[in-house]
Amino acid sequence: MEQRPGSPQGPQDAQGLPGCYRHPDRETGIRCARCERPICPECMVSASVGFQCPDCVRGGSGTGHGPMAARPRTITGGTIAADPRLVTKILIGINVAVFIAVHVWDRLLSDLILIGAWPPAPYAPTQGVAGGEWYRLVTSMFTHQAVWHIAFNMLGLWWLGGPLEAALGRARYITLYMVSGLAGSALTYALAGPSEQSLGASGAIFGLMGATAVLVRRLNYDMRPVVGLLALNLLFTFTWGNIAWQAHVGGLVAGVIVGYAMVHAPREHRSLVQYGVSAAVLAVVVVTVLVRTFQLT
Repeated sequence: MEQRPGSPQGPQDAQGLPGCYRHPDRETGIRCARCERPICPECMVSASVGFQCPDCVRGGSGTGHGPMAARPRTITGGTIAADPRLVTKILIGINVAVFIAVHVWDRLLSDLILIGAWPPAPYAPTQGVAGGEWYRLVTSMFTHQAVWHIAFNMLGLWWLGGPLEAALGRARYITLYMVSGLAGSALTYALAGPSEQSLGASGAIFGLMGATAVLVRRLNYDMRPVVGLLALNLLFTFTWGNIAWQAHVGGLVAGVIVGYAMVHAPREHRSLVQYGVSAAVLAVVVVTVLVRTFQLT
């Protein structure tokens, strides 16, 4: 949640879905096009027809593609990494480091939080985003003050981020995270009072929720757990006090858009569509910030 100053499944469900041959605890309805072994999103390698498992790819596909084409890829075209949670661990580490820092140096908090303009009108702002401190749109994404706040966000990052990082690949995953977080910061800046303060990674976390829903839909998995999680979090967003709902909504919308582009981009122009849509959302963020800054100055 913004503050102002999915779990592993068993290898067999009620419908008889098998577990991945490399990760038996992960249900999947996808099979390797060559050996027909069940494979999860982390193990899927895009082929000319369907998906192949890493073992078949390493053994040679016989398609005549070059060595780079035979490298194991995720469902979105990313490279399969040895540690599929590395970026998630780094993001959690940054959040925890900033949390410790703002409690060791009290004055640091006021330099990192998201605030539109200070002092408020009719004075010309000398602090805040309207005062030229655009970096606050980013630093506020990694800043927490309350223990419960960072605990809630980091649990969400670990549960949602790990599977997404494995499915998207590192570059696409960090793009999704940053664009969603910035979209949440921009909408908060645009709609909240200029002197209201906001902080936390919730915009990015809601972006991961949106992208998870898109991925689950793409793989034809049961949508009910994801829909329930989204509904519960949106309920908290609009019923609890002291929450910047704008960051949650902005991050969620951006996460759905970027996630859809990542998962559904045509293979022939995959990278162009994926990063092009991400750049377009980022452009909307920049325009939103410029318009709001013009209003406040």
